[in-house]
Amino acid sequence: MDWSIQEIARIAGTTSRTLRHYDEIGLLKPSRIAHNGYRHYDQEALLHLQRILLLRELGLGLPVIADVLSNESDAATALRGHLRWLRHEQERLSRQILSVQNTIEAVNEGRELMAENMFDGFDHTQYREEVEDRWGKDAYASSNAWWQGMDGAEKAAWKQRSQQLGSDWIAAASKGVAPDSDEAQGLARRQVEWLRGIPGTPASAPGGDLKGYVLGLGEMYVADPRFSANYGGESGAGFVREALRVYAEANL
Repeated sequence: MDWSIQEIARIAGTTSRTLRHYDEIGLLKPSRIAHNGYRHYDQEALLHLQRILLLRELGLGLPVIADVLSNESDAATALRGHLRWLRHEQERLSRQILSVQNTIEAVNEGRELMAENMFDGFDHTQYREEVEDRWGKDAYASSNAWWQGMDGAEKAAWKQRSQQLGSDWIAAASKGVAPDSDEAQGLARRQVEWLRGIPGTPASAPGGDLKGYVLGLGEMYVADPRFSANYGGESGAGFVREALRVYAEANL
């Protein structure tokens, strides 16, 4: 069974022009070309297209996506990792939706706005108890004050930087890059610099145990599905952990 290019464009929510472009650059070849010149796609091609669109959602460019897909030996494993990330995002977005709905209702009914409920899903406050347990109340207070002190544009820029870093880790892991390679170590350096920019953590505190903190986070990325989802699943998080370990032993 296969589908025409028009059917695939409609089903996938894309355009025939986009699919033709993917064909031209070798990213997604049609399964066959009919006598009338129309491209047709089978189930394997659909699976390939799903991965392309998922990776596009992560912000990856087409050349990087091509590298990722060419180095994937098991599409099902890759999709399971992406599914965990999507479920994490689904939970966060559900909280945002509920927060906005409640705000709209309060405004329409003239009720007092509950500030503590208006921003659920928008920042890291849901981790307050964990942060305080791991690093103390001062750590949470400092990082929360830093976050709340930023305006919308600054928060958006910080989130974009974080998402790009996560996407670059996923791309490197999918290509089979070695943890001690220049590319992986460059990502590890960026990760540590990113951590240093968050007040209240051992990474930002003068004289803090930066090495222990980085190594501990690497282990947490693998052990906690909420964090491993940011790196494409447990396998991707394992790659991040090993790259951070190599970097920490050499530089921290």
